[in-house]
Amino acid sequence: MSTLVIDASVALKWVVKEPGTPEALALRQKAKLVAPELLLVECANILWKKVRRGELSQEEAWLAARLLQAAEVELLPTRALLEAATRLAVELDHPAYDCLYLAMAVERDCPFVTADDRFLRKLASRSRRALRGKAISLTGAARM
Repeated sequence: MSTLVIDASVALKWVVKEPGTPEALALRQKAKLVAPELLLVECANILWKKVRRGELSQEEAWLAARLLQAAEVELLPTRALLEAATRLAVELDHPAYDCLYLAMAVERDCPFVTADDRFLRKLASRSRRALRGKAISLTGAARM
């Protein structure tokens, strides 16, 4: 079974129905999923935003958080990736927390799957050729 690094844009689709939910759920059967521990904090922040905007009730957000806590994704420490994520953030002019997922994929030599089209576009236009193949869209990963 292959390994994939996923970010919060993928994991959240497991518990909140939105475009890409079927593809995100299918990934759970196809590969071993890993992510930085940051994944849970990012998901909590997204759930808070959805409650604030009236997209979810408080109870729905709490249930989603419990489901994400129990999800079968291996959460890995990030300390060793700090310099690599910082270098990527500066190179790409993109937030370091997103670059942490990419740094993990590079370090583990496996693909990084995201539903963040803006990040994918930035990678396609600004990154070194070696990085371009590391990040794939959720749709692309579903076709693997």
